[in-house]
Amino acid sequence: MDASQRHRSLYKGTTPPWKETYRKRCVDRLKNSRSRLLDKYRQTGETEGRDGGSRGSQCLLVQEVMEEEWNALQLSNRGLPSLWNKDGIGETYSVLKEYDELTVFEEIQQELMSQELSIIEEFERGLQMEEQYLNSVVEGMQAEKEIICPICHANNLTVNSHFTSCLCGLYINTQTRGVTPELLQCVLESRVMEHMEACLHNPVFSMASNMDGSSNLMISCKVCDYLSVVL
Repeated sequence: MDASQRHRSLYKGTTPPWKETYRKRCVDRLKNSRSRLLDKYRQTGETEGRDGGSRGSQCLLVQEVMEEEWNALQLSNRGLPSLWNKDGIGETYSVLKEYDELTVFEEIQQELMSQELSIIEEFERGLQMEEQYLNSVVEGMQAEKEIICPICHANNLTVNSHFTSCLCGLYINTQTRGVTPELLQCVLESRVMEHMEACLHNPVFSMASNMDGSSNLMISCKVCDYLSVVL
């Protein structure tokens, strides 16, 4: 009796004991592979953009994650059969077609596909918000030479030779620093573009206090650890 037959005889008619461990490891790996997933998403979009295709329904990383985690689980449990080969998950299903585990794999695959889609949708929303913010900043500058606050995204900044402030609570003493609306706009755009060159995620603006009680306007990204001073 080979490994597949032994495995089947042990668990037929029951929930496989490895189900929850395997499911959790797959979910965790997919979450931790966010950057790799989004890189694939970008590459797929660039290719299909040229070909006129759609990438919305594609499964980009799920099969790879399931294969990697099954192989890792098999190393710690030699009773589990080898299911993947060059034909991927399709071969897995052909091996398991009479097994109760087939439904388990399908459930886990569906959950991972849903999680993958959620990550992509969150990424797309971030891009849209970033684009909307940049557009609002540019439009504000063009119309009234004013800058939308990068923290609250609701009010115009007050920028003069003494301070930069916003009704949301942002306040930075800029006396002797020669800050003008044009200079601040240039620095904001420069920091955003600098971050976008290396990371696809949405950066965040925030205030940081110094030891002397003064404040700085910072831009940061929790995904790539980007951190820079704006003012």
